[in-house]
Amino acid sequence: MLLAGDIGGTKTILGVFTPENGPFSPLAEITYDSQGYPSLEVMASDFLKRTGLHVREGSFGVAGPIVDGRTVPTNLPWSIEGASVATALNLSQVHLINDLEAVAHGIPQLEKEDFQILNEGSARPNKTLAVIAPGTGLGEAFLVWDGKGYIACPSEGGHGDFAPSNSLERDLLDFLTETREHVSYETVCSGSGFLNIYDYLRIHEKMNVPDWLSRDLAQAPDPTAVIVDSALNPGRECYICRRTLDIFTSILGGKAGNLALTVLATGGVYLGGGIPPRILPALQSGSFMEAFKRKGRMSGIMRDIPVHVILNPKAALIGAAFIGLERMGKESGDRSQETDWLRFSH
Repeated sequence: MLLAGDIGGTKTILGVFTPENGPFSPLAEITYDSQGYPSLEVMASDFLKRTGLHVREGSFGVAGPIVDGRTVPTNLPWSIEGASVATALNLSQVHLINDLEAVAHGIPQLEKEDFQILNEGSARPNKTLAVIAPGTGLGEAFLVWDGKGYIACPSEGGHGDFAPSNSLERDLLDFLTETREHVSYETVCSGSGFLNIYDYLRIHEKMNVPDWLSRDLAQAPDPTAVIVDSALNPGRECYICRRTLDIFTSILGGKAGNLALTVLATGGVYLGGGIPPRILPALQSGSFMEAFKRKGRMSGIMRDIPVHVILNPKAALIGAAFIGLERMGKESGDRSQETDWLRFSH
């Protein structure tokens, strides 16, 4: 059996998988509050104790760069080393991959109903795919075709410098630079990005903040959810929240377009993470695709690139399980492990 996980700054999903059942049907699965545990070892030990299952290997998608089997998650106060986790859990080995690399591995395994189309475009067969995922942070990855299947490649492009595309965004950058040494795309295009844009509108633009909004934000465990829900609620007059969401959506569209150009993702662009499904009406309103396509002489290419939102919240877990099961099959040399789900990926 394989222990697989999607380790994020806010939540972690752990599951146990077998070659027979594949990456879609875990024998057990539990979602944890990532911030409530001091380490992956403690969390995974709790999981195995509660399920009573004995696993052979581990495969984890982690929100952070992986270097020599080690990582310090970007938005989580942990240090993870694959060898140490294997020792603590008595596993033969543990494989760590970037969480967006895990999502990328999961995309070819998903079904049509797991996606919402934002731009039909015209997908080029076997061409590069790009993934961008705003959530607690801003993750990126891409997939390239090697003649037999797709290879997932990690990226930390979300930490690249925020590049304004209009006067408002330039003012936003100046506002954020006053209190930060570095303003990345993650600063304005993640969960915390909503609060940063909101503060800009409240302080710099002096927009009105309703009393009920101030109370809700002060009391909420997740202020981002308050801003998003208020922006999308047609029964509430909350211009500052709607404006925050509009700016966020436009910046995300521009950034997604930049990634598409960088890797020439004529196979398609996929929006993952926890935020896109929550703001789907805003993404469908037009401002996202307008910013995505607005690339000067490259605008014609951009119009043809398909864009999808990943609706399946377990894409990263599926990808981590997929790559882990595939590695187990190759290491054992057991061709019988190449079940239908594994052959489909190739």
